[in-house]
Amino acid sequence: MNHRERRGSPDCLIRIMSAASMLVTLVPCQKIPTSETSRVLRIHAILTLFVLCFPSHLSADDPIEVGMRRELFVDDHLLESLSSGVALQVQQPVPRDVVLVTGEPWEGNTCAYYTVFQDGDLYRMYYRGSHSVNQKSVHEEVTCYAESTNGIVWTKPKLGLFDWDGSKDNNIVLRGIGTHCFVAFRDENPNCLAEARYKGIARGRPVGKKGLYIYQSPDAIHWSLIKDEPVITEGFFDSQNLAFWDPVSKKYVCYYRTFVDNVRSIMMTTSDDYVNWTESALLKYGDAPVQHLYTNAIRPYPDAPHLRIGFPTRFSPETQQVEPLFMSSRDGLNFHRFDEAIIPRTAPKERDGNRSNYMANGLLKLPDLPEEWSVYATEGYYSGPNSRLRRFVYRMDGFVALSGSGEVLTKPFTFIGDSMKLNYKCSEGGFIQVELCDQSGQPIEGLAGNDCQLTGDATNQNVSWMSGQTLGKLSGTPVRLRFILKNAELFALQFGK
Repeated sequence: MNHRERRGSPDCLIRIMSAASMLVTLVPCQKIPTSETSRVLRIHAILTLFVLCFPSHLSADDPIEVGMRRELFVDDHLLESLSSGVALQVQQPVPRDVVLVTGEPWEGNTCAYYTVFQDGDLYRMYYRGSHSVNQKSVHEEVTCYAESTNGIVWTKPKLGLFDWDGSKDNNIVLRGIGTHCFVAFRDENPNCLAEARYKGIARGRPVGKKGLYIYQSPDAIHWSLIKDEPVITEGFFDSQNLAFWDPVSKKYVCYYRTFVDNVRSIMMTTSDDYVNWTESALLKYGDAPVQHLYTNAIRPYPDAPHLRIGFPTRFSPETQQVEPLFMSSRDGLNFHRFDEAIIPRTAPKERDGNRSNYMANGLLKLPDLPEEWSVYATEGYYSGPNSRLRRFVYRMDGFVALSGSGEVLTKPFTFIGDSMKLNYKCSEGGFIQVELCDQSGQPIEGLAGNDCQLTGDATNQNVSWMSGQTLGKLSGTPVRLRFILKNAELFALQFGK
């Protein structure tokens, strides 16, 4: 059996079953009845003996192939063990200033479902214009547009596309079908046609049929339906449903809302052409508690696109309050979700009311802030004549940290390159020791932890040892990392040349 075949893998099991079948014909069994049932029992016994006799081939999984990918400590994917003083701790972004106030007549106090994305030197924003009195809409919903050159100061251009009370001097970019929760994105598919460089997706109702309609635009301003009928119909859709082109799977991906046992839930489907979609599947969250999840804000993490990160909004039916959470996935369906709110209702300002704390769909790196990620969240929903959007800031990779004081040992992995960089932060008097080990966990000569101690705060710190030894000779060899933390936070690592 090839040493790379894992226990439980199809090839491994086929080989074992084949060997077992041969052994069944060889093992004397005159005293055992030759019925099919006894034959199965004999195979089971032989398989057990086979596993016990050859543990070296079956007990250990292959090393994780890290290569030169940036790996964030957002889950336990790389982690073998943590001592009691260290834990994965979800981080809260730092609040900054309000960037948008919705004071126009076609906007109002229930503007929502914001989407932001970068498009070259320009940042684009789409959101629902809506106003309510006593939680009842007083005018039709429209889709509005804003733009920015720095992600902080946003303007509302007078687009001249749609009439509102006798004037086209407004920033309305869409009316009619889809305006309840329109989401746009720039299509990075290299085969995308110029007339469909920008794509959109939105729920049909209250105008149109039940389901998700799809749109295209050559310039992100003038939109048209790709089909007159919805292309995804299994679900409920009364939320911010979104889509994007995934650079890893080379497919379009859509995440959208449904209900399961009266609980708001999220489904995923994929497509090769943005028109024909696969059968949808429900997201899974391991042992996380069952909770109502309203919006999802899922996307590939730009610096590590093999990871998908999401900011789902937890909804409380009893109070109608919402709070954004953080989650991540490596396959798009199974997510590691943290239960602590990343933007709590106590954050500024007026976000503790009915539906007043949605996270926008988007993650922006601003031109003058290359080591930060900007996210946006709503406030003041229902509470006044207008609602607002506030910017919050994460450090680079700073969604979750290995945090505290103690020891961390990784699983075996392979890398490519001759150097390693870390994103970390140490409190005053704190440090991180870095030790490279062989597959069994023994320190490699010249790369021990007491020869490498990091202090301070860095997002991309090159790691070196007192021996001066580089990592090139270990490239492609299974290794482990051991970190000793004292009052420190570790966010990410990356190998390279």
